[in-house]
Amino acid sequence: MHTKLVEVTKRITERSTITRSAYLERIAAARDEGPQRGHMSCGNLAHGFAAAPADDKSILRAGKRANIAIVSAYNDMLSAHQPFETYPKFIKQVIRLKGATAQFAGGVPAMCDGVTQGAEGMELSLFSRDVIAMSTAIALSHNMFDGALMLGICDKIVPGMLMGALAFGHLPVIFVPGGPMPSGLANKEKARVRQAYAEGKASREDLLNAEAASYHSPGTCTFYGTANSNQMLMEVMGLHMPGAAFVNPGTPLRDALTRAAAEQVCDNTALDDHYRPVGHVVDEKAIVNAIAGLAATGGSTNHTIHIVAIAKAAGIQVNWNDFDDISRVVPLVTRIYPNGTADVNHFHAAGGMGFIIRDLLDHGLLHPDIKTVSGKDLYHQSQEPVLSPEARLIWQDAPSASLDVNIVRSAKDPFDTEGGIRLLTGNLGRAVVKISAVAHEHRAITAPALIFESQDALLSAFKKGELERDFIAVVRHQGPRANGMPELHKLTPTLGVLQDRGFKVALLTDGRMSGASGKVLAAIHVTPEALAHGPIAQLNEGDLITIDGHEGVFSVAADLSARAFADVDLSANAAGMGRELFATMRAAVGLAEAGATSVYQ
Repeated sequence: MHTKLVEVTKRITERSTITRSAYLERIAAARDEGPQRGHMSCGNLAHGFAAAPADDKSILRAGKRANIAIVSAYNDMLSAHQPFETYPKFIKQVIRLKGATAQFAGGVPAMCDGVTQGAEGMELSLFSRDVIAMSTAIALSHNMFDGALMLGICDKIVPGMLMGALAFGHLPVIFVPGGPMPSGLANKEKARVRQAYAEGKASREDLLNAEAASYHSPGTCTFYGTANSNQMLMEVMGLHMPGAAFVNPGTPLRDALTRAAAEQVCDNTALDDHYRPVGHVVDEKAIVNAIAGLAATGGSTNHTIHIVAIAKAAGIQVNWNDFDDISRVVPLVTRIYPNGTADVNHFHAAGGMGFIIRDLLDHGLLHPDIKTVSGKDLYHQSQEPVLSPEARLIWQDAPSASLDVNIVRSAKDPFDTEGGIRLLTGNLGRAVVKISAVAHEHRAITAPALIFESQDALLSAFKKGELERDFIAVVRHQGPRANGMPELHKLTPTLGVLQDRGFKVALLTDGRMSGASGKVLAAIHVTPEALAHGPIAQLNEGDLITIDGHEGVFSVAADLSARAFADVDLSANAAGMGRELFATMRAAVGLAEAGATSVYQ
């Protein structure tokens, strides 16, 4: 193992000694109680199997065989989750052949950031993760289950489901993906049309045609945003069946992988000799693997929040220094949009997760000895699934070399010697920046501040021709306490236009950007946020700000010590589109670096 990864793993372990020990004791006590159905009153148990088919009912009454919970984020508005409609019936059939049972335990909400981007609904997005965690816990709280399958893919959904599952860490859990949609309009062309529309050089019809050609069928969106970063994390943490992430929906191989997950979770229960609870799978080494995988692939900045929250759910304490230290030694080995032009289907064809995992292991950049759901080490997780001539699922070695070095490379010949995530520190607080998609000449900027209290205010200034200059856009009061920390991806085309015109531009915000963070330098997740009296709330128009992604600093030249904090009316963000229901979450939420969660403090 690389010495830096060993060092970071050790300090996370030491930092987490008390909280991790308490967590492991809690799940050990839950396991010692045995199969939960055996402790129910007759009335409770009868309610639990009243609607079951006769054969399932007899198994459930006996309490000797596994009963698996199915928790699903299905809805047919999200293209990624639409394929899950048929999964529960299929999974139940597979598990019955194992002599066990499965019940649909509950659904969790699943909102699409692609639909709500730039709209009021985006202010519920981050908090939906905590709602999903709680919904997962409610689904599992009936004490009927010996294991669980999680059907989820997208942005807040996988982190939320995993947080909820870890509250039941004594149960084995496997995540079951649906796979990406086939490739549509090339990402480079999509980005071109978006920028043309921002400049008024393309019509709304042109833009809609381009977007519809990009997002065109069931399956996950094909760019490497938060949803597909989730799938990478599940692979390197050992929570998927090997190679399950990027197989297209509706294919025989996809069905075979779902079947394998259903069979495997039955084998992983405490009723079997191969007990593998999720609270043991997600340990300090798995969390370090998650951070290393994020850095190596240029994954979503959202995971500088989500991984922290997931770790907390397992009693593990992680901070942004850990991300920064790992990212500085793990090289960038992929170019997937928005860090390149290829999509995840191209990435998968070029070697995909199998090649990446094997190569990072060979270079000491992932822990091999984690407890994967397949019961083997991470080297097995690097194998790729195929169907034999008899249509039987088998795993074989992934390619030993990249099949397209423009998309995937070895750690010995990377696209960049460092990963995509950097910590920024300075007299404005702490922030993160994703530099993997930013050209080297744009990674450090000093320019005067322009202050905006909303992204719409910035877009309005652009339309009026007021932004034809060098500047750093300070978009504040976008933090979790202020308005739920929405993504500000709506600004990307506009700032990209200005950068292409030769201006030095960057974004500084206590909001999020997105998994689609692109070519413009963006210091995001600024902590403390403006509403919590962070220095960002003391900035004035014209203040000279430096954001340096090379050195990991961001600062203002002015003395802020005597300045008042900006007072802004946030009443318009408090209600409408359901936002009034989330007032308690806005009041209770922690800092971005602490996972921006209202359920773990």
